[in-house]
Amino acid sequence: MAPETRSAIAAVVALALATAPISAASAKGLLIGFSQATLQSPFYVQLKAGAEQAAKADGDTLIALDANGDINKQNNDIQDLITRGVKVLIINPVNPDAVAPALSAAQDAKIPVMTVDRAIHGDVVTYVGRDNEKMGALVGAVLAKRLHQGDKIIEIQGDAGGTVMAARRDGFNKQVEAAGEKVVMGPYAEYVRANAVTAMQDLLQANPDVKAVYAHNDDMALGAMQVLRENNRKDVLVAGVDGLSEAVKEIANGNQYVATASNDPIRLGEVTIQTAQKVAAGQKVPAFIDAGTALIDKATVGQYDTSGLFARHK
Repeated sequence: MAPETRSAIAAVVALALATAPISAASAKGLLIGFSQATLQSPFYVQLKAGAEQAAKADGDTLIALDANGDINKQNNDIQDLITRGVKVLIINPVNPDAVAPALSAAQDAKIPVMTVDRAIHGDVVTYVGRDNEKMGALVGAVLAKRLHQGDKIIEIQGDAGGTVMAARRDGFNKQVEAAGEKVVMGPYAEYVRANAVTAMQDLLQANPDVKAVYAHNDDMALGAMQVLRENNRKDVLVAGVDGLSEAVKEIANGNQYVATASNDPIRLGEVTIQTAQKVAAGQKVPAFIDAGTALIDKATVGQYDTSGLFARHK
């Protein structure tokens, strides 16, 4: 082919590429990295689903990796996401401090970092989550009214050192301790029902005079209630956090499970991706974006749709 012919063809191709309509996928096509602490909790499974749906709807690609509760794996996962060229990085940290090496690596690569559901003790663009201290306080106020001064409450904790755990603990304890009730701190059950079942078996044996159980999520609270029912202890009140539909149905249908706090993970995933898109575009966002919460108890339970894994306000 003559050189002038090749030049003419190249010019035509260039013109065609320049004037061709850009597809929605290529117009957006944002590559987003998401490092999750764990997928052992149904909340985090739904958080991932909500984020994936939101990214796909806007023509973006979400690479989500599961650290399975292992901080070393999470640091390696984040390095993998950096190597794969993500334009924004979302971290749900296993530990708020131990993720520092990965955070530093992302900053060196000039990749903006944001956190979801759990905060990091470090410099990030924004934290998307909910007021977990308020959640604990909402549930604590219900139990404080239902119990009497000196009554014993068993508290089953989430993860050691976690910011969500600490906030849900502090908000709850301020309410019940102000009412004169006694809190017995149980072990860290990592937000997993099976772990809470094992913990509750020992806790009930050691505290037969317990009047209520509070767990840092509904999955653990339901595990504790299973043990209570197996031991014919329907007199012990139960409360959790997150608005798991199974728990909300218990509130609607019975008197043992008395309260939870709404924490719709699908919505949280949607808000997270919307925020990531703004961050990647260079827009300024608030340091904390609150996805909102509300008390779900006998008085408000009718306002929630429980057809999905987590209750959603109608």
